[in-house]
Amino acid sequence: MAKHLYLIALGSNQRHPRLGSPRQVVRKAIALIDGSLGKVKAASAIFDTPPLGPSRRHYANAAIVLKSKLGPRKMLDCLLATEAMLGRERRGAPWGARVIDLDIVLWSGGIKANRRLQIPHPRFRSREFVLRPAAKIAPDWRDPLTGLNVSHLLARLTRPRPLSK
Repeated sequence: MAKHLYLIALGSNQRHPRLGSPRQVVRKAIALIDGSLGKVKAASAIFDTPPLGPSRRHYANAAIVLKSKLGPRKMLDCLLATEAMLGRERRGAPWGARVIDLDIVLWSGGIKANRRLQIPHPRFRSREFVLRPAAKIAPDWRDPLTGLNVSHLLARLTRPRPLSK
């Protein structure tokens, strides 16, 4: 019986030799997750987003809501194994090019923090490339730290600001 819901962010900005474009890598990651780690209850469209940090390649980003029997630590291990299966190598610049990145953003259990895992994801509130796809599939999911839902977090992040004098 599935007892956990997860909001998972997916991103890719590097071609895969067999799978193709970053969009195709994201699609493959969703297909691998669905069934093996739980049931994908909702999947956003794939968004093209500008790079963060030193990378020059644009990203393909999406989000999914996943229903699973796996607890947070086991889910993290399985997501890391899925990244490795798709060719992710964890070395080099933290914001460099990568074939796939899978992050737990939110969890139905609220807050989980240890040295390996932080839920909610510590930087998701400041990342439009996470919030925009998440708002399409889980607009009312509340951040347990701020009490704001995903739609409100996106609106705060993207609202027009006056030019400084």
